[in-house]
Amino acid sequence: MFETLDEVRRDWLGRLARAPRDRKCPMHTPVVVSAPADARVMVLRAFDQATGVLRFHTDTRSPKVAAIADDPRMAVLLYDKSAKIQIRLRGTGRVETDGPIADAAWAAGTNFARRCYLGDGPGSLADGPTSGLPPEFEGAEPDDAQLVPARPNFAVLLIELAEVDWLYLAHTGHMRAQFTRGGESWEGRWVTP
Repeated sequence: MFETLDEVRRDWLGRLARAPRDRKCPMHTPVVVSAPADARVMVLRAFDQATGVLRFHTDTRSPKVAAIADDPRMAVLLYDKSAKIQIRLRGTGRVETDGPIADAAWAAGTNFARRCYLGDGPGSLADGPTSGLPPEFEGAEPDDAQLVPARPNFAVLLIELAEVDWLYLAHTGHMRAQFTRGGESWEGRWVTP
């Protein structure tokens, strides 16, 4: 099935390109890890093949924003159970709150999705179970004017990939390949699983 490093490279590039566009894709919600070994599931919003950059959305008040500023090393784990393919990524993260990338991501969101940034910051203490949203926005879509205070809480997390570890699980024998980014290209090698 995968006999060359070029086939493997095309496979993981294709999966990363598809995941942001297809909510049903198993790799749409990977596990994202920042220091100190803090993991969470996030929605993959975009992958730029030319630059090797993944894009996620985050809240500026999230503890991970400060953690990434202190230590930008990041890892991402994606798994497609039916295809039996695991992809582990390593790279450098940065959070952008302003500028063309953050502004375009904010503009592309729906008001219903943007309302998440109106609520209490991630990890805020609560008296009981809560979404953290103001009561008037529980299950309701705010208008553009109501979202003005939410924009300063929105940011994009960009992860510039440096390493890819691709693993295919097969009953006939697993296969594994690793790729490192050198300039604008990816250099691959076969390794034992």
